[in-house]
Order: sequence, then structure tokens, then C-alpha cells
Amino acid sequence: MSYFYVKALHIIFVVTWFAGLFYIVRLFIYYAEAAEKPEPEKSILQKQFGIMQKRLWYGITWPSAILTLIFGGTMLYLYGSIPGWLVWKIGFVVGLYVYHFLCHRIFKQQQQGLIKYTSTQLRIWNEVATLFLISIVFLVVLKSSLSMLWGIIGLILFSAILMLAIRIYKKTRES
Repeated sequence: MSYFYVKALHIIFVVTWFAGLFYIVRLFIYYAEAAEKPEPEKSILQKQFGIMQKRLWYGITWPSAILTLIFGGTMLYLYGSIPGWLVWKIGFVVGLYVYHFLCHRIFKQQQQGLIKYTSTQLRIWNEVATLFLISIVFLVVLKSSLSMLWGIIGLILFSAILMLAIRIYKKTRES
């Protein structure tokens, strides 16, 4: 019974963590685009986006990442064994934490007023979390090697379509 409570809490904090990851990169994009505005609009927008970033990052995203790890580790302990699909899931989760730490680096840079990535680069970066989400969810739901193979093929195709959509969107915005 306690396993299901832990699982429910794990899922809740995974959802809030992903919400934070998706939104923080949108704020990075808005912050970078505000740099192209004339003063005083630039300063006003960047100050506001910086405040929003800080509240989101420290109030939602970091706590959710930590609680996801705690409840996920507890589930792993309660589960008792590590099947093959779970090894792959843990690998993707490690990749997601790397993504989180890289987002933290961008967050710290923007909090210092540094913009190292264009809005287009950040739009592409924003989709990396989507790829992790799709990979992890399909792996957890399907739990089979053959399904995982099809999932990887689908992920590659989805990534290609996503990159094409970003290019089309960029051309549309520029015209």
C-alpha cells in the first residue's frame, strides 16, 4: 500500500518538475529576446523575467527535482529488483538531471545579465525536455525491449519533425 502512495507522490513531483523545466526555458527565451528591445523596455522586461526565473527555479523546479529523486529512490527500494527497462529509465533520468544542471547554468548566467544563447538555440534546447519526457513515459508504460526499439526509432523521427518545425517557425517569425 505504501508503494502506491510513494508512486503517486513521485508522479506528482515529476509533473511539477517537468512543468518547471518547460517554463524556465521559455523564460530564458523571453529574457534573451528582451535584450533586443530598446531601453527602457529592455531593462524592465529583463528585470521582470529575472524575478520570474528565480521564483520558478527555486520555488518549484529545484524542490520538484529533489522530491522526484527522493520518491523515485524510495520506489526503487520498495520495488526490490531492477528489471532491464528500469535500468534504461534510470539512464534517461540521469540524462534529465544533466539537462536540469545545464539549465541551472543558463539560469545563473542570465541572473548575472549574460546571454550566451540566441532565442532560436534556446527554443531547440526547450525541446530536449520533451524528448526525455517521451522516452521515459514510453519506457515506463511499455517495459519491453522491442517496444523500446520502436520507441527509439519513433523518438528519432519525432526529433527530426521537431527540428523541422522549429526551422519553419523561425522562418515564419523572420518574414
